[in-house]
Amino acid sequence: MAADEPLNPPLKALGETLEAEIKQKDTKKHPVEQIPSVPRTALLSVQHVLAFYAGAVVVPLIVAHGLKLDPTTTVHLINADLFTCGIATLIQSIGFWRIGVRLPIIQGVTTMAISPMIAIGLAVNQHGGTEVLPTIYGAVIVAGLFTFFAAPLFAKLIRFFPPLVIGIVLTTMGTTLLGVSAADVINHVEPGQPVLGRDLGYALGTLAIIVLIQRFFKGFMGTLAVLAGLVIGTGVAAALGDTSFAEVGHSSWIAVTTPFYFGWPQFSLTACISMIVVMLLTMVETTGDVFATGEIVGKRIGKKEITAALRADGLSTTLGGILNSFPYTCFAQNIGLVRLTKVHSRWVVAVAGGIMIILGVIPKAGAIVASIPSPVLGGASLALFANLALVGVQTLSRVDLSDTRNGIILTTSIALAMLVSFQPSIADVFPAWAQIFFASGVTLGSITAILLNLLFFHVGPHSKGEDVALGTTGKRRSLRAVNKMSSEEFVSTFARLFNGVTWPLQAAAEMRPFKDAGQLKEAFQDAVMVADKKAQDQLIASYPDVTAMLTASETEAKEISQDVGSLALGQLTEEQKTQLHTLENSYHEKFNLPLVALLSRMDSVDEIIQDGLHRLENSPRHERVVALGQVVEVANDRLEIMMADANPIRSAWSRKFEQLD
Repeated sequence: MAADEPLNPPLKALGETLEAEIKQKDTKKHPVEQIPSVPRTALLSVQHVLAFYAGAVVVPLIVAHGLKLDPTTTVHLINADLFTCGIATLIQSIGFWRIGVRLPIIQGVTTMAISPMIAIGLAVNQHGGTEVLPTIYGAVIVAGLFTFFAAPLFAKLIRFFPPLVIGIVLTTMGTTLLGVSAADVINHVEPGQPVLGRDLGYALGTLAIIVLIQRFFKGFMGTLAVLAGLVIGTGVAAALGDTSFAEVGHSSWIAVTTPFYFGWPQFSLTACISMIVVMLLTMVETTGDVFATGEIVGKRIGKKEITAALRADGLSTTLGGILNSFPYTCFAQNIGLVRLTKVHSRWVVAVAGGIMIILGVIPKAGAIVASIPSPVLGGASLALFANLALVGVQTLSRVDLSDTRNGIILTTSIALAMLVSFQPSIADVFPAWAQIFFASGVTLGSITAILLNLLFFHVGPHSKGEDVALGTTGKRRSLRAVNKMSSEEFVSTFARLFNGVTWPLQAAAEMRPFKDAGQLKEAFQDAVMVADKKAQDQLIASYPDVTAMLTASETEAKEISQDVGSLALGQLTEEQKTQLHTLENSYHEKFNLPLVALLSRMDSVDEIIQDGLHRLENSPRHERVVALGQVVEVANDRLEIMMADANPIRSAWSRKFEQLD
């Protein structure tokens, strides 16, 4: 078909159909934008609140116990937490300007902040009390502002937080917080005093209830295990006269937390650094949660969405410091509930946020929570923190521990974290300004892991260069080794970049030596773009058509493309399949080439079709350049995966984050 020939009738119909669909976009809302009926919305919103509630109230309870706060202050913290959780959820799910990812995500207090906040408070005054709270809130405000302004730059920071660092932090956090749970289990008896069997009974009974519910109930009921354990344990204690609800009677029905209730914030450099480290780690957690939610609801997640989500975390955390609350992040429990219910509407979550705000202005509700006996809380928190440690171990299982560098970072970080956890008096040896870093095993372990990761992988001379590939035997090959390879070994090592076509690899091999991975990538690009027309056409013809990619199963698509991340484009409709086949046939008829595209950079099937229609307007010569550009993009994508497989500071876990670069 000539370049100036009008589009054939089927293709013209396709363009008209797609244009009509775009015009009707407002009437065909994505499930995330749909609003269920009022009764259904109310029921689903309450489900989200129930799944969230236990994890939300446990944090202020544990912080209050750790800082030796009185019951009235504890009630205030619980209500401030719920109130701010609701606001944070509205910011994240509804959003405004460039803030909020606009997905069905509940915001809650991050458990990563528990240990550092207690350490900050006890460093100010070892006896705790409300006078330490302004320093904690000052650090929370600074960390929130840091998160807000660092959000657009996070793609450049992610490489400093590989699974090794995250796994160390989660493992040390879970194990050290078990000590806090243990103090609650024995009801904070003084050393030398006997532990009461009844206290142990409450703790172990609560833990048993949680385990049994998780064993025999699945789905939504399984998410209520901790809440049920707290309710049943407290109910038994109340029946036996071992807890008092006197504070409920003294509390008012309605009260709103006011900004800086405990005094103007105070700022300590070490406290701020400690809390910024926490927020850097929660930024990684939030990024993973947003990707997971995007896949569940069929929304493509890119740099813009991650930046918006992190800005929401930063703003919510700043509000937390102002409104006497804590740092905020996405709640993974509720992401699981979205998958379970298959209701993807963000407005359901927004209504849940409204319910939390209402609960946050009812002090009597907070007083009921504050009446939970310490042993019951200890039993429930044992389950929560042990599960946190498990997540850390699972994360570490994806790390190449046969690499000596990773082993040194892991053992040193955990050893120092356990050292100060077992012997807290070590912090007294250091100046007052540095005691915060040594008063918490989580803080010391986290900072050690981050610094050692920088030392071993990011600073100083690299004698062998960055590992850039896996050899045929599975051994990692450094850039220096790549430069010394024979041409045959070079071609064999990078064979998967161009679908078995070897001439670009042979041409790139002749361009050695490479100073860095960037030059290696450029060599492959130049080899493709300067080749003769016949070789270029042969290369393009070796790639699958986008229709084959989109209609293949997930496993087949992965084998064909090796692209980064999940497509998250949702199920193809029969109409879309027809449109794709029509586009494919028209493209082949005009250019006699497969329609090659890097799918992981497109947001929807309709966008892919529109891109194909736009490319059909090109002349054959222009389209060859475009197709070659797509071939190079696919090769770049695959090279990034090869480097992730080869380099310990990268990993399969982090491949999704390449989309943020």
